[in-house]
Amino acid sequence: MSELDKQTADGDMPLMAHFAELRTRFIRMAVAVLVVFLPLMYVSRPLYDLISSPLVALLPHNASIIATQVASGFLAPIKLAFFVALFICVPFIIAQIWGFVSPALYKHEKRAALPLLLSAIVLFYVGMAFAYFVVLVPALKFLVLFAPDNVLPMTDIESYLDFVIKLFLVFGLMFEIPVATMLLVLMRIVTPKWLADKRRYIIVGCFFVSAIITPPDGASMLMLAIPMCILFELGLVVARMIVKSDKQIADNGA
Repeated sequence: MSELDKQTADGDMPLMAHFAELRTRFIRMAVAVLVVFLPLMYVSRPLYDLISSPLVALLPHNASIIATQVASGFLAPIKLAFFVALFICVPFIIAQIWGFVSPALYKHEKRAALPLLLSAIVLFYVGMAFAYFVVLVPALKFLVLFAPDNVLPMTDIESYLDFVIKLFLVFGLMFEIPVATMLLVLMRIVTPKWLADKRRYIIVGCFFVSAIITPPDGASMLMLAIPMCILFELGLVVARMIVKSDKQIADNGA
């Protein structure tokens, strides 16, 4: 049992004890990322080869990925290893945040929050996998193959890495839409009926956001917008089920 759990059981917890507990949680998160990151440094180049292989396969025979800075060829794989370590540690990071927050929650709030946390972790990884296996190659094809004939693609190693990381993060976060929808309903900020009534505006918003954050081609926009709309509908269905279940429990209790 952590210090936070002990003091919460005994009574109110001093403010400084909260900060001490939060500091401990952050240290654990940092150590976990470091422990995963150090071994990944030794395979950072194969990792970058894996990430860059979709682009390399599309480049003309006389083109290649280049490094515009002296240290880019060394730092880019290290940067990738760090982000991979961070992504791997997402469940542990969420567990630490949960360990800090959960003592302040009631039992019924914990029961509602745990499935949401697990769903958020799974959907984040599914979103990144979708970005790599479904979206990345079509987006690169558009950007490389539709370039003018007199332009030779020579992509910078760090620019490409930033592009891929951004793509992964965007899709990972966008796949959290069902969780966000259910959370808003559980917190009674919105109702399923209100969301259903505003569906057309939400769908337009999905396409608008997709057009801003994806590469400037229709295929990439659709590959983000359509899953966003589907995930919104999924979240709406589950939210309706939750509200219906809560109503039945309340009626039975009455």
